[in-house]
Amino acid sequence: MGRRWIIALIALLTFAADQLSKAWVRENLALYESWAPIPALARYFTFTHVTNTGIAFGLFREWGSILVAVAVVVIAFLLLYTQQLSTARWPIRIALGLQLGGAFGNLIDRIRFGFVTDFLDFKFWPVFNLADSAIVVGMLLLLATMGLEERAQPQPPISPQSEHPQEKQ
Repeated sequence: MGRRWIIALIALLTFAADQLSKAWVRENLALYESWAPIPALARYFTFTHVTNTGIAFGLFREWGSILVAVAVVVIAFLLLYTQQLSTARWPIRIALGLQLGGAFGNLIDRIRFGFVTDFLDFKFWPVFNLADSAIVVGMLLLLATMGLEERAQPQPPISPQSEHPQEKQ
């Protein structure tokens, strides 16, 4: 198992936070109802209970069953990928844990309800949930870590070449 437990722990914590927060929203806010946890910031942020049968920003709303299949494939890919990580650095493990936990959270909603519960409303952006956030943060962390690792790789020296190779005599 090695250090793969980090991925599992992050995935489990992400999944739990996502499911608990969505359950709280469904229990305490009527559909389309908003609540300002910080009243002074109500113009900028509220919890607003909405549902989404599509993907981010409500795209592809009519693809519900296809999205379940896509989520299963993505989760399977991530699980297989984690099996290849015997020496991956901790940021990659955290990134994959966030992505797995978020993907499982939204998948469970789609299977149980036929939609995803969204509630984080920053007014200038479409409403989203903790699973969406975890997936995006995990992806950004993965890309940043991989980019930094690539830049840190020693580059082979570039040998100067003559502009006219035939001029050698």
